[in-house]
Amino acid sequence: TWGATSMLEIVDVSASYSGIRALNGVSLTVSQGEMVALIGPNGAGKSTLLNVVSGLVRRSAGRVVFAGRDLTGLGAYEISRLGLLHVPEGRQILGDLTVQENLLLGVTALHGRAPTHTLDRIHELFPILDERRDQRAGSLSGGQQQMLAIGRALMGGPRLLLLDEPSLGLSPLMAGQVLSALRQLNAEGLTTLL
Repeated sequence: TWGATSMLEIVDVSASYSGIRALNGVSLTVSQGEMVALIGPNGAGKSTLLNVVSGLVRRSAGRVVFAGRDLTGLGAYEISRLGLLHVPEGRQILGDLTVQENLLLGVTALHGRAPTHTLDRIHELFPILDERRDQRAGSLSGGQQQMLAIGRALMGGPRLLLLDEPSLGLSPLMAGQVLSALRQLNAEGLTTLL
């Protein structure tokens, strides 16, 4: 049963790409304040599930409920404005913009909601982003780009943060820094599905 503290409820979700079933009846609950890791082999549908939750991929069956609101029919931008923010696989930063410009773009997801993280807080979590604030984002290392993608999402005031393979392709040192920051954010109450 779904509890009152459920932040995300995924109920019997199915999705397909070009007629090929990627998800078949997936159900999952993430409670407020939890950090939940979804694990499985390549091709199991992990990325597809996160894309369905964030509105990037349309589901063919089932329901996704975020903080008590059914997300059926909402676009990805509307879902982000509710505070459900997604850091996709591959980071998707804007390489021609500076680090600072990328971070400030995250604020667009607030859409009238109060911010939960400031630039100072992002710089505290990831000091390299402060040091490189005027550098083109595309010239950052992979680990620094991942920090930037997470920082940009945090600027959008997430109530729930989705992270698709946040340590993919990172050196052990960078992966440790990223995962340490995520544990710290979760300890502060940020609900996370990765």
